[in-house]
Amino acid sequence: MNIDRMEFLAWMERIIDRLDMLSDHIDDSQKKRNNIDGEELLDNQDLLQMLKISNRSLQRYRSIGKLPYYTISGKLYYKLSDVHQFIRESFNPPAKKMNANK
Repeated sequence: MNIDRMEFLAWMERIIDRLDMLSDHIDDSQKKRNNIDGEELLDNQDLLQMLKISNRSLQRYRSIGKLPYYTISGKLYYKLSDVHQFIRESFNPPAKKMNANK
């Protein structure tokens, strides 16, 4: 059985389209699953990338109670609103320069 190049390319394009559809479906399913009370949940990896901190720093913030977290099936999650609150509380605006002549 021989197929020509055009038929092969058409089949490959169909397969790629199906894989793209599956990928979108998986992404949508994961987004729905990582919500609680309509609020997005972030896992450790999401938070490490977002805050650009080490795993140990994240553990320290959990231990001292600065960052609330939830354990679901042995995995740690953080509510997006809690993360935003943590960022607001941790933000230190630059100190205003005091005039030395006063």
